[in-house]
Amino acid sequence: MRRFPWVLTAASAVLFVLLSALGVWQVQRLQWKQGLIAEAEAAAARPAAPLRDVIRTGDTEFRRVLVDCPGLSTAPFVELQTIQDGQAGVRLISACPVDRGVYLVDRGFVADVISARPPVAPDAAPLRIEAVIRTAPGPGPMALPPEGRRFYARDNAAIAKTLGAEGRVAAETLFAVTSTNPEWLALKPSAPPAAFSNNHLGYAITWFGLALALLGVYVALLRRRLKPSHREERPS
Repeated sequence: MRRFPWVLTAASAVLFVLLSALGVWQVQRLQWKQGLIAEAEAAAARPAAPLRDVIRTGDTEFRRVLVDCPGLSTAPFVELQTIQDGQAGVRLISACPVDRGVYLVDRGFVADVISARPPVAPDAAPLRIEAVIRTAPGPGPMALPPEGRRFYARDNAAIAKTLGAEGRVAAETLFAVTSTNPEWLALKPSAPPAAFSNNHLGYAITWFGLALALLGVYVALLRRRLKPSHREERPS
């Protein structure tokens, strides 16, 4: 009689539990991601409200807001190199003072084939825009440094410094969805879509599938190991 493979069984059991736990974790991540997507969609669907009122709620991400920015249509701006819908260009970013702080306003996209820019001039005329609040990730370790007023990554602190903005700079960016320069059609205001990757169901199926495959291999090896050999079946 062959010995029972205790070492193989213990190793298979540990690995099976680990693979199953990873599958359960991905199911939990799936539920969390679905809740996050639902919250983002609900926030984006709410009507625009004054920025100060939204800030007081503390729930700002993806909210549509109304904000008054004096002189925004002729305010200084920096250019953020980007690609939109497969087209190279820049996004124009200006500063908007709000209370004692500063919000950066992404005024929209301008294609590289357009060399003209909106005018820059001292102006205190009030301008009300509708915008979407988004927390943009900071520059990564491989991001190129800015060249004057040309940036290659969102760095709110550095952008505000370049613009000479005074006050505490908000981590969030206001993406204008109404134009700051309606007369200049080359400027395309827009907010980036919510980039939520939701592959957790596929990951969960993969981990559970590996756990079942391991179980099948273990059962096959166990049956082969415990199967009597021809010598053991031969009568004495």
